[in-house]
Amino acid sequence: MTLQQLEYVMAVYRFKHFAKAADYCNVTQPTLSSMIQRLEEELGMKLFDRKRQPIQPTKAGMKVIEQAWNILRRAKRLKETVEEEKHSLTGTITIGILPTIAPYLIPRFLPQLMTDWHDMDIRVMELKTEDMKRAIRHGDIDAGILARIDGLEEMSCETLFYEQYYGYVSQNCPLYQKEHIKSTDLNGQQLWLLDEGHCFRDQLVKFCELKAAARSKRTYHLGSIETFMRIVEHGSGITFIPQLAIPQLSNEQKTLIRPFAIPIPTREIVLMTSPHFIRITLLQQLLDRIRASVPSEMLKLQHMQQSI
Repeated sequence: MTLQQLEYVMAVYRFKHFAKAADYCNVTQPTLSSMIQRLEEELGMKLFDRKRQPIQPTKAGMKVIEQAWNILRRAKRLKETVEEEKHSLTGTITIGILPTIAPYLIPRFLPQLMTDWHDMDIRVMELKTEDMKRAIRHGDIDAGILARIDGLEEMSCETLFYEQYYGYVSQNCPLYQKEHIKSTDLNGQQLWLLDEGHCFRDQLVKFCELKAAARSKRTYHLGSIETFMRIVEHGSGITFIPQLAIPQLSNEQKTLIRPFAIPIPTREIVLMTSPHFIRITLLQQLLDRIRASVPSEMLKLQHMQQSI
């Protein structure tokens, strides 16, 4: 029995699919299947019911998985302790990030980070806030990039930057004629908003007191900021975009941007880890890299901004 075999078992349990588990572990499916089969032969029992889809652990397999998780967690902490003592940039780091941050922040720092940290296996997963908190508690990810909200007190959070919200307004919308948007200008009937549960939506609804948002006729299940932007560009309604999205826009798209009147709604983006995270050297370097990748004026909360 090896740690690698246990890692493969945990991957299959997590993804409930051999091919997806193999892809996550960066091995071929035959390799992963063979290693798990060898472990099953060594233990004299089947760990997974391969006839069921999605794949489920057997009753005995579930007991093995529970112990495997504890073993791997302790092994990981041992490795992290050694790496921290050596101040090295090796091993694996898994970073969670909100889908409303990822498209705009990841290109700014990750490519260069992967070049400079060539001995580090860097993995990134897009997750909602609650899923990210759960993943950190379970040890599935090492750190998370998200907007600060209530309920993060159990975690360790370091501020990365502050990001303003902007309106993105169609030419057919009355607000297009205004230079600035006031919260009183908005109503739920004209908005394209993300599903409930996205902090990007929840923070704006709270700031703008959008009681009508829940009754909005403009619903799009599992929509994305980019999808809503395309809808607005084709002449329908208004949506909101984060500040880091603006440099990626064309000059034509920028004509649809409308800033908020003071106070400007602003979200605090933080790097979240478990309070027991060991690799402080790695964490500090990651913090420095991300902060250096955004405009310097975003590193402090400005007097006209209101953190939400």
